[in-house]
Order: sequence, then C-alpha cells, then structure tokens
Amino acid sequence: MWNNSNGSDSGQASFAIRIVERIAAVDPNVWNGLAATGGAVQPHPENPFVTHEFLSALEDSGCVGQRAGWLPQHLVLEGDDGVPIAVAPAYLKSHSQGEYVFDYGWADAFQRAGGRYYPKLQMSVPFTPATGPRLLVGGLPGAEVRRQALAEGAKAYVAKTGVSSVHATFVTEDDLTALTGSDWLHRTDQQFHFRNRGYGSYDDFLATLASRKRKALKKERREALANDISIEWLTGRDLTEAAWDAFFEFYLDTGGRKWGRPYLNRRFFSLIGERMGDRVLLIMAKRAGRYIAGALNLLGTDTIFGRNWGCIEEHPFLHFEVCYHQAIDYAIAHKLEVVEAGAQGQHKLARGYEPVTTHSAHFIAHPGLRHAIEDYLEAEREEVEQVGEILSGHTPYKKGDAE
Repeated sequence: MWNNSNGSDSGQASFAIRIVERIAAVDPNVWNGLAATGGAVQPHPENPFVTHEFLSALEDSGCVGQRAGWLPQHLVLEGDDGVPIAVAPAYLKSHSQGEYVFDYGWADAFQRAGGRYYPKLQMSVPFTPATGPRLLVGGLPGAEVRRQALAEGAKAYVAKTGVSSVHATFVTEDDLTALTGSDWLHRTDQQFHFRNRGYGSYDDFLATLASRKRKALKKERREALANDISIEWLTGRDLTEAAWDAFFEFYLDTGGRKWGRPYLNRRFFSLIGERMGDRVLLIMAKRAGRYIAGALNLLGTDTIFGRNWGCIEEHPFLHFEVCYHQAIDYAIAHKLEVVEAGAQGQHKLARGYEPVTTHSAHFIAHPGLRHAIEDYLEAEREEVEQVGEILSGHTPYKKGDAE
C-alpha cells in the first residue's frame, strides 16, 4: 500500500492505493457498485466483463494466475476511512498473449537494446477485446479525481516494482482522458460493430442496404441453414451443463487450431453460467438432434458482445450466421443498440458492421523506449484514421443510411 494525492477544486484529496492478488478480497457489491456508472444500492454494471462475477470466474477457474502468466494485481483506491472508492482490474504479465493489442515489436526492440520488457502491468479484462471501463469509479461525484488517482497509482506501481510499463487496453473515452492526462501514450485500432438504428425487424435493417447487398445476405442466410440446421438462443436457466459440454468441444477445436492452446477451461464456462447466466447468451446451431456449432456472447445494458465461436461440422456460411446475423437478430429483438463482434475481421463489413476506432493507453517508464513508441503511435493513429475513412465508404448501406 502507498499514499497518493490529487488536486481537486476543494483542495488536496488524499488516497491510498492497495494491491490485491485476488478479486475476492473486495466485496462483490462494492466492486460492482464501482463498476456501475449509476452507483445504485443494488448495482448492475453496464459492462459484463468488469463485473465481480466475470473476473472472479477467471480466477476461480484458474484461467488467470501465476501459471497462466496473468497474475492479478488489482488496484484498490481507498479514502481516509479505508473504504474502496475506485478499483481497476490489473494483471502482472510475463508475456503478451491474450491481449489483442499487439506490443511484441516493442518487447523485441527493447530486449535487443538490452532492456527487460517483461514483466509488465496490464489493466484489462483477460482474453477480451471489448471496450469497457478500466478505471472503475462508480457514479458518485468526484469521478474524474478518482480516475486520475488510479492513473497515477498505476504509474506509482511501475516506479515501486520496476516493471517496464503499464497498459490499459480497450478503454472508454472517460478513461482515455484521465490516462492521457497523466502522461500515458494514446494508441488506436479498429473493430467492426453493428449499430441498431431502431429497427423493428431484420427486414427493416435489410431495407437500408443496397439492393445487391440485400440479396446477397438473404442468399447467405438461406444457404447457412440449408442442411436442416436450426438455431437456438440459450440464456439463464437454459445454460445446462450439457449445453456447456457441447460448446466447450467447439471452443477447444477452433481455439486449438487458432492459438495452439485455448485460454479458457471448462470450469470457467460453468462458473459464468452459474454466477451471471442472465448475462450470457449461447447461440447454438443444431442438426440431426445434436449441437454442431455455437457462439458465446455476453450481454451488456445496451450491447451484445460476441466472444468465442466453434464448430464440429463445417457448413457454408454457418460461421457468419451464428456469429453475426443471429447477433443482429437478437439485438433487434431485445432493443440492444450495438453488437460488438470481437477483434479484426473486414468480412464483417459486408454484413452490416461498420468500422469503429478502439483506444488504449500506455505508460512506458524508459525514456528512450517511450520516445520511440510515441513516434510510432503518432504514425499508427494517422493510418488507422485513414483506413477507417476508406472502409466507411464501403459499407453495404444505401447512401445516407449509415452515418
């Protein structure tokens, strides 16, 4: 624990930063209250990934920890009475896997120059390329001061421990303002999101597309389900262990081919089903009486977040149907505003998903490395902006329908 101070309109606010190695050290109601912008008595955080339930499931299942190279080092900001007034999920990393904001080149360059890039501190949700709050301050007054104190506290962690850097990835605009205001570097990247513009049905969405694109998507969806394939939406009590068994088989097959070793284990899926099943959506494809493919989604207040996909049978366009079209169907049916379908993938563009800029912030301790990265990020931001403008001109929407 160490003390930190931050100026405010009322004078000098004094805080203490404490590091906890298990999220269980923080009361779930306190954590979730800080993760919810409303700060209600019975909080319901808008973003499912920063809930106590999700993060504790990662820890309790062993998906994160010393062996995984994701050692929890959560920052807890306390006032004079010792009560947490802000928190930040953070992990000491011995590698850069499972982050989706790639800094392998930075690590290689620093190590070739004789530096030591690892360990580093990562302020993020493990294995999750979804934008959300990282500086959890609740909805009470003084949020900006407490965000700033967490940003400074993370820098103090670097100074006290000697790690090379701290990285906050997929941050919100409020967090980015606080972090860059504390001398962190700004990085951008790109994803593709679907925005529900008040559609009453999928046909209403299709009506906004150019005729040729509309016909192509109708044909694609017909062919995806041509082999007597049906789709089920499973959430809450429908998330049986049998359904999780089937999905985990899909996940292992696809994850093993993509990464060599999938990040999540079977127990993790049972735990999120048990602890937050009403915020979990499995979109499952069935043929001949058994599940053959599925996609895991998490539900926010106004967003559906697509996470993992897998299959044991290959069928044309089934991946697009389960991961993208069905997510749009669900968002429209439940009046959700956004579908975030994960990292990368320009193929999403033709299916109604539009380019969106994502943000991260990085504090680099070594002056030489910081200067080199700062120059690189300036050029990278310009490139991301230019590519985004080009891609925005290639959406399937009629001119004027996508703004």
